[in-house]
Amino acid sequence: MDSACLVYAFSNELSGPIPVEIGKMKSLQSLSFHKNNLSGPIPQTIGDLTELQLLHLYNNQLSGSIPSKLGNLKNLTDLQLSGNELTGSIPASLGNLRNLQTLFLRDNKLSGSIPPELAYLDNLVVLEMDENQFSGHLPENLCQGGKLENFTVNSNKLSGPIPRSLSKCSSFKRVRFDNNSFTGNLTESFGIYPELQFINLSDNDFHGELSSNWEKCKHLTDLRIARNNISGSIPPEIGNLRGLLGLDLSSNHLVGQIFGSLIKLETLDFSGNGFNGSIPMFIGDYMKLIHLNLSSNRFGQKIPTEIGRITHLTVLDLSHNLLVGEIPPQLAHLQDLEIINLSHNDLSGCIPKEFISLSGLQDVILSYNELEGPIPNNKAFMNASLEGNKGLCGNVTGLQPCESPFCNYGQYFGGVVQLGNNVTCNVIDKGTIRIKMHDGVVRILTDVRHVPILKKNLSLWDCSPPIVHRDISSNNILLDSEYEACVSDFGIAKLLNPESSNFPDPNTFSVMEKHSRRKLILVSVLPVMGALVLLCTFIGVLLMCDERRRVGDIERRDSSDVVDVDEDNGLLSISTLHGSALYWDILKATKEFDAVFCIGKGGSGSVYKAKLPSFENVAVKRLHSSFENTHLKSFMNEVRALTRIKHRNIVKLYGFCSNAKHSFLVYEYVERGSLFSILSNQVESKKLDWLKRVNIIKGVAFALSYMHQDCSPPIVHRDISSNNILLDSEYKACVSDFGIAKLLNPESSNCTALAGTYGYVAPELAYTMKVTEMCDVYSFGVLALEIIKGKHLGEYISLLANSSTRDHVQLSDLLDERLPNPEDEVKEVLVFIIKLASSCLLETPKSRPTMHFIYHMLSMDPPAYHITSMKAKSFLEI
Repeated sequence: MDSACLVYAFSNELSGPIPVEIGKMKSLQSLSFHKNNLSGPIPQTIGDLTELQLLHLYNNQLSGSIPSKLGNLKNLTDLQLSGNELTGSIPASLGNLRNLQTLFLRDNKLSGSIPPELAYLDNLVVLEMDENQFSGHLPENLCQGGKLENFTVNSNKLSGPIPRSLSKCSSFKRVRFDNNSFTGNLTESFGIYPELQFINLSDNDFHGELSSNWEKCKHLTDLRIARNNISGSIPPEIGNLRGLLGLDLSSNHLVGQIFGSLIKLETLDFSGNGFNGSIPMFIGDYMKLIHLNLSSNRFGQKIPTEIGRITHLTVLDLSHNLLVGEIPPQLAHLQDLEIINLSHNDLSGCIPKEFISLSGLQDVILSYNELEGPIPNNKAFMNASLEGNKGLCGNVTGLQPCESPFCNYGQYFGGVVQLGNNVTCNVIDKGTIRIKMHDGVVRILTDVRHVPILKKNLSLWDCSPPIVHRDISSNNILLDSEYEACVSDFGIAKLLNPESSNFPDPNTFSVMEKHSRRKLILVSVLPVMGALVLLCTFIGVLLMCDERRRVGDIERRDSSDVVDVDEDNGLLSISTLHGSALYWDILKATKEFDAVFCIGKGGSGSVYKAKLPSFENVAVKRLHSSFENTHLKSFMNEVRALTRIKHRNIVKLYGFCSNAKHSFLVYEYVERGSLFSILSNQVESKKLDWLKRVNIIKGVAFALSYMHQDCSPPIVHRDISSNNILLDSEYKACVSDFGIAKLLNPESSNCTALAGTYGYVAPELAYTMKVTEMCDVYSFGVLALEIIKGKHLGEYISLLANSSTRDHVQLSDLLDERLPNPEDEVKEVLVFIIKLASSCLLETPKSRPTMHFIYHMLSMDPPAYHITSMKAKSFLEI
């Protein structure tokens, strides 16, 4: 064996340590032990194999440090140590391996800085050091040999600028800098790489704008620069990268429009930017897309039907935009679709019944829109997120059963639809009736379903007054997919008044010839139109006069710090910001709520950022128009109470304005936004270390304790969730969004409709509508666990709430894997909070601790680790 040149023993399930005697094989040129179960350290004696050219020890369980004697292997061209448990730093002696072409150190536990001696390796073609714990800056002069093609340092703790030598490394083909803390201007840090195929710069702190130089990377197939601080618009030159398969620019500050020439794209993620306008119709030309994410932008108008042409799409996310209109039924053509998220928009109408055919659908999120009607009979909708909509129904938990299997339109009042001021029509059975009025407006009477109607002299006596169609013909009878007849074109329909002689008996009314009908329409319409013009002119003059009087009244009103109600003009202002002038300042600052200023959307309204004259930035929450007067009156009473709240962990309410056109709340502007958005961001979440998370939990507990204990009457928030916790520049928690808060009246039953965010609502609200402080306690428990885990715990909630299943949960299951393991002292605090939060999840409300008790326990220094209402369980023992 001493004279052997090659030893190949890979993939043989070998175990145990590498024998030190291996160093006696002086003539060995290739040693390959990869893909076994070898353990222990790498023997120093391998450094005696001076003829060695190839050393493959990857994918074992080797530990300890890299032997410095490996620097003696001057003939080595291929060194691969990846996929082990090696620790310590890279020995500087590796810089002696001047013939080295391939160096794999990825997926270990190596730490420290990358030695500058690696820059001496002029012949390096592949250098992979990702998935370690390296820190500090990248050394200068890497790639000085001009041969480096594959360079990966992702998922480390590296920082600082990109060395100039790398920005000029024209040999690059595959580069990964992602998931570090690199800084610098993007345009200056990266140059022109003619051979580049893949580059990932995501999850760093690069700033600046995208350069048109990316166009010169003609072979580029994958470009990822997500979660940085890139601004400006996307240069149109990027559209010339016709071979691009993946493009991820999510979570930056990009604006402008989307370009349309990258028809080979399979992945497109522009989420979390400031793109506006409409989603372009040419998106349907991207027919190879598998993943499309345009969420958290400012896209408006309707969802383009052309998306239905992207038949291989598996993920579609258009959530958190300003989209309106109905969900296109063409989306049912996406037979490979697995995930669809259209939540937090202004979509209306019904969910297309065609969605029943989407057999592969797994995850449906349609919450916080204006959707109504029955949900499709598709198993994916049984667990869909549908909260915060107008009136969905179906056999799903949390929804009312449907009175009809068909989509209902219009305003319903006990089965009756109102048309104008004096016409009603009872809901019957099947068929949709639309009446086209003289002013050209189509008014939907009802989702009336009737026996198939095919008679010429039609009479609808079920309506009051009766409706006569007057033009039943084959052209005006439409057939659905089941060949059921639907009457259409009510352009000359008549509403019959039985007390008037102007209408003939409907049973003898016949269809006119078309030329006679035209004459009759002209004779009837012209006088009516003339009268309407005069009436509109008169009303317009009155409105102008009233507007001038109203503005004059407002200008004469004094500013004050108390509630000021002007019942004549309907303007109410609660403010320390110059009284009613706040209303006009807000309209001016937001350009009457232009979408450009919108920074978020919720179930009850949209939030805008506004800079007021001689004041700081404020957040303006404009209520949705669906808030009726009765709701608004109740909400005003609660707002009056909130103006008396002054607490460091509750967002400050500056004012509230309401009139017939606008209703909005004015809050302090909290810089970092919602806790949810930070936890969802791979970069920002890492800045939220364990200590910051503990302080956030304490802050929320402090606020809720104040609301429950110190306010009279007590205030129950009813919607504590990570979306409603805002963080300021110092990561201080502020409870926000009191849109459904409840003032507890000791003389009332305090019953109300079910409300809150799915996943945070207390279980007792499924069978009782009585609101108590314990509802907030439950939500707090869910939130506290979410903060520690970094995301909602999902099924673990029920496990922690049940003493019989709690033992099966490990502490590692509840910690955020993106953060380093907590020190022992911090771990004790986290375990204590997890125990405390678990006690908040108990099914019986009376068994839960009060928020006053929770805050008292958390505020003790050190915290009290014993909770009398719970026994310490093994799943959390330290």
